Amino acid sequence: MATKHIIYLDIETQNSASEVGGWQKKHLMRISIAVIYSSLHNKYFIFREEEVDHLLAMLRESDCIIGFNILGFDIPVLDSYSVFSLSTLPCIDLLLDIEKRISRRIKLEQLARATLGIGKTAHGLQALRWWKEGKLLDIAEYCCYDVKITKLLHEYGVKNGKVYYFNENGIKEPIAVNWKMD
Repeated sequence: MATKHIIYLDIETQNSASEVGGWQKKHLMRISIAVIYSSLHNKYFIFREEEVDHLLAMLRESDCIIGFNILGFDIPVLDSYSVFSLSTLPCIDLLLDIEKRISRRIKLEQLARATLGIGKTAHGLQALRWWKEGKLLDIAEYCCYDVKITKLLHEYGVKNGKVYYFNENGIKEPIAVNWKMD
């Protein structure tokens, strides 16, 4: 059986929710930088907004898109560039899966620290500032690192059947996951 082509995805935007009139208008946020890791090519790809058609083609050619809050954020933002709904593509949203399992939302930072012992390098608001300052390389680096964390977290969950988070008392707790793909 052939290996599945998995794409790990993260995007950053040009505008915040408040700048476009709220979270219900994600389609107006516009991408600043998108990053994917392709298991087929075994490398990262970085896209600017003007390269979004190439990104969309790669997403359509994949067997599965994996990300953190991609169905709640990344895919709706990218949908504004596409003639078809990207939500029809096979996706695993790690945030949604974890939320279903423990009935609460956990930040990528919290999962990465508890599971992998590493944290994020910045946050989305910083990426918005970098966009306004024209610092695309900083955005790309930050976005690449988030993709790497997501990939490592997913791989850990596949291998071990669980990931970890620190509860409100600071105690490390497991979350059982089933992220294996047939």
